[in-house]
Amino acid sequence: MDRIREVVLPILESMGLELIDLELSGRGKGSHLRIFIDKPGGIMVEDCEQVSRYVGHALDVADPIPSSYMLEVSSPGLDRPLRKVEDYQRSTGKLVRLKLARPMDGTWVIIGRLQGLHEDHVAIKPDDGDPVRVALTEIAHARLEVEW
Repeated sequence: MDRIREVVLPILESMGLELIDLELSGRGKGSHLRIFIDKPGGIMVEDCEQVSRYVGHALDVADPIPSSYMLEVSSPGLDRPLRKVEDYQRSTGKLVRLKLARPMDGTWVIIGRLQGLHEDHVAIKPDDGDPVRVALTEIAHARLEVEW
């Protein structure tokens, strides 16, 4: 994945886009590479088409994936994952779901308003309780919750 990231990042940066995530699944001819991108104001279909064209050509030349694969480029969606410090900072005040690496007070999942990032902890305020501090190292998966 590092080699793929090395090919993809400079292209996205030159286009003013942020790489949110890379996923490579399957094996052989069934491989599927998903690239999730974002930018201020959101992603348009034209952005995905352009990235697919440029990145597809660059990956063909660099050949970091040994077999044929399907390339998919999309936005991270409304329930985007939170992985980097910047993701947490950008999401302060939003509703998030944290899946923990091990239970905290008997619970594996905390859903609440992200209060902020403080050094190596996030503060989250569940609807039904007091604010909780969770170490980043204790978060297995984090993502925004869709609010209707």
